[in-house]
Amino acid sequence: MSAAVIDGAAIAKQIRTQTAQAVAALAERHGATPTLAVVLVGDDPASQIYVRAKVKDTEAAGMRSIEKRLPADAAQDDVERVVATLSADPDVDGILLQLPLPAHLNEAQALARLDPAKDVDGLTEASAGKLVLGKQGLRPCTPVGCVLLAKSVQSDLTGARCTVVGRSILVGKPSALLFLEQNCTVTIAHSRTRDVSGACRDADVLIVAAGRQEMVRGDWIKPGAIVIDVGMHRISLGEGKTKLLGDVAYDEAAAVARAITPVPGGVGPMTRACLLRNTVLAACARRGWAAPDL
Repeated sequence: MSAAVIDGAAIAKQIRTQTAQAVAALAERHGATPTLAVVLVGDDPASQIYVRAKVKDTEAAGMRSIEKRLPADAAQDDVERVVATLSADPDVDGILLQLPLPAHLNEAQALARLDPAKDVDGLTEASAGKLVLGKQGLRPCTPVGCVLLAKSVQSDLTGARCTVVGRSILVGKPSALLFLEQNCTVTIAHSRTRDVSGACRDADVLIVAAGRQEMVRGDWIKPGAIVIDVGMHRISLGEGKTKLLGDVAYDEAAAVARAITPVPGGVGPMTRACLLRNTVLAACARRGWAAPDL
C-alpha cells in the first residue's frame, strides 16, 4: 500500500483563485476591496519570511495590504497601540499579529486589543468562544486548512474517528472542535497521554501538531488512515544544505496510510490561503456585504 499524496499547494491555489474572483466581484459591486493589516514585531527570520509571503498573497488576490513593523525591543504599550489603532480603522478588515512575539511581550494582552470582527487568525477570546459554542465566526487558519485537506480525500467525515496530537490554542484545540463540527468522534492526545501511539492507531483521521520531529512512526498509523502533518522542522544536512521534516515519519506512514500530507507542500500553503479567505469573510461581515461561497 502506498498513500496518496494530499497536494496542499494545489488545493491552496484553488482557494486563492476563488478568493481573487470573489475580491474582483466585490470591487465591481461595491467599489472597494478588503484590506489586511499584518503586524510584525522584531526580526525573527521565519516570521519575516511568513509576513512577506502573506503580503504578496494578499496583493496577488487583489486586496489591499498594510504592513506594520516594530523593533524587537518594542514596549508592550507600543504593540497594543498599533493593534488598537488598526482595530479602530474603518478601512481595515483583517488584522494578523504575527506570533510568536518577542519573549518580553504579553501575547494575550496584545490580542485583547484586537477587534474580534477583524481577527482573521481566530485567536481572540471572542473567536475561541464562538468556536466552542458553534456560533458563526472567524476560525483559525491552520485548523481550517486541516479540515479542508482531510475532506479533499473523504468529503463526508461523519462518524470517522479523529485523533489530534497536540493541544495548543493555535492548532490542537481548535482542530479538535472543527473536526467535531464535521461529526467526527474526536480524541486529543498530548504529552501526558498514557498511550499516545494507541490513540493514533485508533484514528481514521490523524492530525499531528505535536512540535516534535518525526514523533509519529509508521506503526502508529491505522491502515487506510488520512494523515495530516502540521509539523515543520528544518534540519541541517551539512555543507549549507537543509531539509524540512514534519512531526510524522513520512516514508513509514506513507506505506500504511490511505493519504498523507507532505512537508513542505501540505498544511503550510493552506494556512496562507485560508488567511485570505478569512479576510474576505471578515470584510463582508463588517461591511454588510453578501458573503461569497468560499
